[in-house]
Amino acid sequence: MGKSKMTSKAARRIQSHSDRSGKNQNFKARAQRAAA
Repeated sequence: MGKSKMTSKAARRIQSHSDRSGKNQNFKARAQRAAA
């Protein structure tokens, strides 16, 4: 119960954050490519 609640909360926070900064995805992809 607590676990599911926490995951839902985290998912909502991540979603809102990603929606806020659309550049984050592009930066993430670029960072992954650089790391590889």
